[in-house]
Amino acid sequence: MEFRVLDNETDFLKRLKDRFEANMHRHSSITWNQVVAKLSAEPLAILWKMEETGGEPDVVQLSDNSSAIVFIDCAAETPKGRRSCCFDDKALESRKEHKPKFSAEGLAAEIGIKLLDLEEYQQLQALTPVDLKTSSWLKTPIEIRNLGGAIFGDRRYDTVFCYHNGAESYYAVRGFRGKLEI
Repeated sequence: MEFRVLDNETDFLKRLKDRFEANMHRHSSITWNQVVAKLSAEPLAILWKMEETGGEPDVVQLSDNSSAIVFIDCAAETPKGRRSCCFDDKALESRKEHKPKFSAEGLAAEIGIKLLDLEEYQQLQALTPVDLKTSSWLKTPIEIRNLGGAIFGDRRYDTVFCYHNGAESYYAVRGFRGKLEI
């Protein structure tokens, strides 16, 4: 996938700060100064790719025990620039017809992020209801993947669901959310 170069770092940092301040419920014990202290050129470029693909990354406090700053895609629906994908490159290669343009794991690696696991997805959902109309591929246990499957989650009827599907399947409303830990 082609990504635009981050041309105005100051404007992008302001956008991240505004999102951070507007959503303090996601990270109540983290300050913006703590975030800025950990940002450098590489994480900023990754955050830009998350933003450019529609992720709306924000700091999400997953644990009180970590000194890491964790950015997660917090867009209301799975990021638009990351939809219509199968789970991984093995699944992409196995499709004979109607191949999607990319796989979730492949594009995540290209961006420089990791897919959320089920626990992280549930923690995000507890802070901010997401995927009310879409669904997101999740990091899948190797035992499930070895059998040809993959897991995904969404929120319907005010409840978070985790499902399974063949890893090679893809739908217009299924993409993935990622995280960057710095």
